[in-house]
Amino acid sequence: MNTPPKWFLPVAIVALLWNLMGCAAYLADVMLTPADVAKMSAADQLLYAARPAWSVAATAIAVWIGALGCLGLILRKRWALPALIASLIGVLAQDVNLFAMSGADVRINPVVLGLQGMVLLIAIGLIVLTRKALARGWIAAK
Repeated sequence: MNTPPKWFLPVAIVALLWNLMGCAAYLADVMLTPADVAKMSAADQLLYAARPAWSVAATAIAVWIGALGCLGLILRKRWALPALIASLIGVLAQDVNLFAMSGADVRINPVVLGLQGMVLLIAIGLIVLTRKALARGWIAAK
């Protein structure tokens, strides 16, 4: 196994923190009380109520397995790659529901669009980074 460049560990740590923020956001979302939902705008209430269980599960996979994958990067383990691929699949499934199936495209906040775009780009970037790390021997091949 080759020694990774000095930037590799800080990037992996920041990626883990990013995914842990996603985990916190997921927990905050699934722990909303009916009173919390009632405080939302009517459009947001409809969007929240219309989410299928598979979309919520996809979000859980995206953030929790993504955090695990980033931990694998920090530990320089090969299993980081399948974990980060599973996380990307979760992000894509979440986006399919949010943008293609929910009808939210006309009501969606531009901040949500930007954030979801950033989530997708980071998920892809983590896979590219992990593949590069494997190819260069920064991560154990077995």
